[in-house]
Amino acid sequence: MSSTYQQEDANQGAEVAGEEKRGSGFALSMPSEASRKLASGWLWLGIASLVGAGLFAILLVLSRTPYIQDVFPWVDFFHSALVVHVDLSVLLWFMAFAGVLWSLNSSSRFVGIGWLALVLASGGAAAIVLSPFVGAGKPLMSNYVPVIQSAFFFSGLIVFGAGIAISVLRSLIAAPSADLWQRGEGSIRIGFYAASIATVFALISFGWSYALVPDIVESTQYYDLLFWGGGHVLQFTYLLLMLAGWLWLADACGAKVPLTPRVASIFLILGLLPVFYVPFIYLFYGDNLGNYMVQFTQLMKVGGAFAPVPLGLAILYGIGAGRGPAATDPQRAALLSSIILFAIGGGISLMIGESNTIITAHYHGTGGAISLAFMGLAIHLLPRLGYREPDLKWAALMPYIYGAGQLLHILGLLWSGGYGVQRKVAGAAQGLHGFAQTAGMGLMGLGGLIAVVGGIMFLVVVFKAMRRRA
Repeated sequence: MSSTYQQEDANQGAEVAGEEKRGSGFALSMPSEASRKLASGWLWLGIASLVGAGLFAILLVLSRTPYIQDVFPWVDFFHSALVVHVDLSVLLWFMAFAGVLWSLNSSSRFVGIGWLALVLASGGAAAIVLSPFVGAGKPLMSNYVPVIQSAFFFSGLIVFGAGIAISVLRSLIAAPSADLWQRGEGSIRIGFYAASIATVFALISFGWSYALVPDIVESTQYYDLLFWGGGHVLQFTYLLLMLAGWLWLADACGAKVPLTPRVASIFLILGLLPVFYVPFIYLFYGDNLGNYMVQFTQLMKVGGAFAPVPLGLAILYGIGAGRGPAATDPQRAALLSSIILFAIGGGISLMIGESNTIITAHYHGTGGAISLAFMGLAIHLLPRLGYREPDLKWAALMPYIYGAGQLLHILGLLWSGGYGVQRKVAGAAQGLHGFAQTAGMGLMGLGGLIAVVGGIMFLVVVFKAMRRRA
């Protein structure tokens, strides 16, 4: 059996038509058919998560838009919808696409375990979506992983987490053969592998926080503390996947990135290094929950800039120095939009003070950037996973529409936060007493709707391509 796996690994990329070859740049050669099928399964889960998130997003944006918000008086519904929307659009979508990339970065070994992980994650995701309609539960807007206090929701979250844990552990032990870790391809694999390591630290952090946080604190505060450590570490997982994805998209659109594979790999490893400080936070600050939260915030603020700044600048230079054929426009559009949005979101983090919509503007910038990178990679991967070539015209337009909508959304939130508008509230609770506050939230609503249009365009492009295999 092991000789079969070795033969499959040796033949990786031979079955896939196209321009990508091993060592030809920052691009990943395609693995065996078994791994590609598993990656396709994770992609379907990610797309399904976005469909659900989009449906809830429409209601969320309308419920906070001036004048229209009066039609949505159900504040409890707003919070339940917000819980599901955030979990679908961030946790489930990001981790499902991580499953895509980890499957492509793995050999065919233990592929059955990979399918088990996908089944568990899919079942858990379905339970999370259904939880607002199954039994009663109080929605709690805890940071990173908002929850609905019901056994059904928590069962779904635990099952989903188990699926992700199995998937990431498989990605660590089912590493491809050594010759696939060379040159630019090796840099991409290092980025994906580093994201796997970061995820292991995140899972450990969730367990450590569970043992650390007393259950006597108020409900929302309890879940804030419970998910604070692991939630921050997961940002490094998303960051590393996005950065490796930037390099891959840059190669796909003909950018001439002025980095050697060795330097690119060093930057990606720098992006992982802050994660190794996490155990020290628990050991030396775990007895003071206030210090524990501050340390994780500082870890993300400082450590989160190690890799994105030099890599982003180098890639922007490379985009200006080279240009691929028109067929690469979707990858170029997604890459540019992602870098710009991430820079804006990261810059806004320096303005965060009190708890208001400036915080929301920050994570919509960075989260939107990660989504754009994943969307661009999804479009790039479709024909490489055996699906039809996507509609290039709409695929190239989509990132700009989604990115422009997110930018307006962010500016509206940033403007409103400057006037003290609070986050995680709806309707009259927002306290929109002046024109400036109302205008800011109106801009937020307009941008949110435009971003939803961009998201719908992405789903249509992907569904049309995945309707049948090439």
